[in-house]
Amino acid sequence: MTQRIDYPKTAPAGLAAMLGLERYARSSGLSQALLELVKMRASQINGCAYCLDMHSKDARASGETEQRLYLLPAWREAPFYDERERAALEWTEVLTRVADEGVPDVVYERARKQFSEKELVDLTLAVVAINGWNRLAIAFRTTAGDYQPGR
Repeated sequence: MTQRIDYPKTAPAGLAAMLGLERYARSSGLSQALLELVKMRASQINGCAYCLDMHSKDARASGETEQRLYLLPAWREAPFYDERERAALEWTEVLTRVADEGVPDVVYERARKQFSEKELVDLTLAVVAINGWNRLAIAFRTTAGDYQPGR
């Protein structure tokens, strides 16, 4: 597939706004490992090859195991995720598919048991950010495969 629009060059102020949200999420105090799992899971749901390539590489570079990355689509059945990660993954799935059923009270309550109010807002902003990045990459066919961690 050929990239449709080089959106960073076409709309640099828009890219700067997205990067601002990304920087906020990264500096929120939520662990990088948790954020990478969230980014991977949303990108799996959305089918974003570019973001899956990027975040799988970033996750591995920060010490994430192959096994946890491979089993992420089946996190409910896999024993490798703690309760906080499970709550974050469920929250991510519900927000990414928010049109399906909104945010059920039971999902909110599970998330609130694991996250403070601020942490839950920060997690939500991280989900908002990755869903936005997914939509940009998919809409404009950003080419997957060339990303290198640390760039």
